[in-house]
Amino acid sequence: MRFTKYMTAALILMLTPSVFAVKIADITRMDGARTNVLTGMGLVIGLKGTGDGGAYLPAMRPLAAMLKVYADPSTIADLSNASNVAIVNVFAIMPADGVRNGDHLDVRVMSNGAATSLKNGTLYMASLVGPKGEMYIRHDAKGNALKPIPYAIANGQLELDDPTAPTSGLIRGGAVMEAEYMPKCINDGRFTLIIDEPSASWTMSSTIAKLINESNDSGDTIAVAVDPKNVVVQIPASERDRPDTFISNILRLPVPVVASEARVRINDKTGTIIVTGDVEISPVVISHKGLTITTVNPPPVASPRNPLISTKQEVTIDTTNQGGARLQDLANAFDQLKVPAEDRIDIIKELYETGKLHAKLIIDGQEK
Repeated sequence: MRFTKYMTAALILMLTPSVFAVKIADITRMDGARTNVLTGMGLVIGLKGTGDGGAYLPAMRPLAAMLKVYADPSTIADLSNASNVAIVNVFAIMPADGVRNGDHLDVRVMSNGAATSLKNGTLYMASLVGPKGEMYIRHDAKGNALKPIPYAIANGQLELDDPTAPTSGLIRGGAVMEAEYMPKCINDGRFTLIIDEPSASWTMSSTIAKLINESNDSGDTIAVAVDPKNVVVQIPASERDRPDTFISNILRLPVPVVASEARVRINDKTGTIIVTGDVEISPVVISHKGLTITTVNPPPVASPRNPLISTKQEVTIDTTNQGGARLQDLANAFDQLKVPAEDRIDIIKELYETGKLHAKLIIDGQEK
């Protein structure tokens, strides 16, 4: 019964593979499956005179406390010239799929004081806690809370990312997990698929919900598109004890190509223009800074050395003669006029402002 449940979707995939571009897993993530940041503060030791040193007490206090643990009676005054030590902020990112006790994570280290360089430094053992400063709470066999512990312990030799910015570095695999953190994606027998922002739309969420419902041979509606980004899926009762196969089959369902929303995305800094969907342009004439296009029309008796030259400074955008054109026509006109990238962006903005560009315009991540 478990294998026949997804027969329809499997047949569709085998018979018409070219119709489908992506799987559900390629454009969604499960609610609850997300990265989390661990943070902490620590000491980088072994620096060659480039540490905090001097009267920078924030670095000296934790150093004195650390030495006290090892029965070293040094005081803050004794350490006032310890320029081989620097206090640092420490970060590590737990992956969306979770981590187990003993897993290793990369560690990012950044100076928090007066240090001029962390080159050749070593991070002494630093405790990492949750993003809000919380510790990991363990429980005994009876469910009683035990003494909190850090999520991870970090230490190791630093590598500088950029020699011109020597106050930050990376320790590959420098954090060892002391706790387990696994995402909770299923609640009350259901999970939510969150559609990635570039693909999110009512059309896409509705399509995904329909695919999931059609894969369920019971005929029950188990998936509902609640908004353009979220599809809630109810796990059938027969699958709840072992939902892994059900979820895997859902995520592998192929998504047919859905017409994209007409969008023009511009990055002013890089001069990048990205167009999705059918972007329409109303009839318009563009004249730009006196730039010209040149065409060569040699008459039958002319030679290549003496062609007939015609030039123009305007291009009419309405190739269909039916009151509309595609943005591709405008791109062709740009090529004819040899318009620089920055000027193309200005023209597109003007077309949008005058109501001639029929698409959503997104500039530097902000929708107009």
